[in-house]
Amino acid sequence: MKKLLTLSLALSLGMAFGQNKKENDKNNIKEMCGCYEVEFDYAETFSDAKDYEFRDRYTAHALEWVLADEETEDMVMLQHLLVINDSMIIKHWRQDWYYENTELFVYNRNLEWKKEEISADKAKGTWTQKVYQVDDSPRYQGYATWIDVDGKSYWESETFAPLPRREYTTRSDYNVLMRTNRHQITDYGHLHDLDDAKIIRTEAKDSILVWEKGRNKYTKVDDSRCAAAVSWWETNREYWVDVRAVWDDVMEENDYINIAQKADNKVLYERLFRLGDELIAEKKYNSKKAQKQIREQIDIHLSSVATPWDTATAE
Repeated sequence: MKKLLTLSLALSLGMAFGQNKKENDKNNIKEMCGCYEVEFDYAETFSDAKDYEFRDRYTAHALEWVLADEETEDMVMLQHLLVINDSMIIKHWRQDWYYENTELFVYNRNLEWKKEEISADKAKGTWTQKVYQVDDSPRYQGYATWIDVDGKSYWESETFAPLPRREYTTRSDYNVLMRTNRHQITDYGHLHDLDDAKIIRTEAKDSILVWEKGRNKYTKVDDSRCAAAVSWWETNREYWVDVRAVWDDVMEENDYINIAQKADNKVLYERLFRLGDELIAEKKYNSKKAQKQIREQIDIHLSSVATPWDTATAE
């Protein structure tokens, strides 16, 4: 009987610890919400190629509103909105966090993603970060546990991704980015720390062209500075919820996704942003009609046929 009581107590304590850890993880994720001055800083560091010419360091600044747009027991959705000159709002990237997720869309190359399964054992205690583009198309996904040690709280994962927006229209000398993403909660806000490898991927192998260090520093400021973003999202949210719903259907229906960067000389985000402006301007917003038109625009850029390896460039 004593052994049974001891075992029962141990199981109860273990369950309580697991639940407390999960809630603490969620709090870490939600700590990334708020109004931030953001500093983006990237520098190429070293390359094994003797004739490689290092690119100039990239820096930028922004004001950004980050909100938890949806939350369930096992998920937190963070939407980023850029604030330009205090009043102009641009829908930015989105990150969804899932607890003990067992399914990933893994980036391959040339805007191709393939669905992969994670075993329940590997997923236990982890959080998957699913990152999406400004048009809510997929970008990259990775999973890891949140670490709380020595007064530090951080999450770190390695995953493949498309070229960053700052380079995908200007470079064709590599076609995959291997990202080591580290999100750390800090006393000033949070830090997105990156160690990237710019990879030339061929059918035969991966070769690293150059390594890069990235640092996105989010310094929290008064929420009032992002008031315009709060108002903009209230007006535009319904449409973008529908965009997310359509993408959810696309990713549920397919184990492989191939997105054409341009179709009829137009990029997907231009189509969806323009459609959103038109539908939101109507007297009465119709969600069913909107989802039908959103799917039509997305389908223009989708293909079920893999890109031939002889065209595997970043263009």
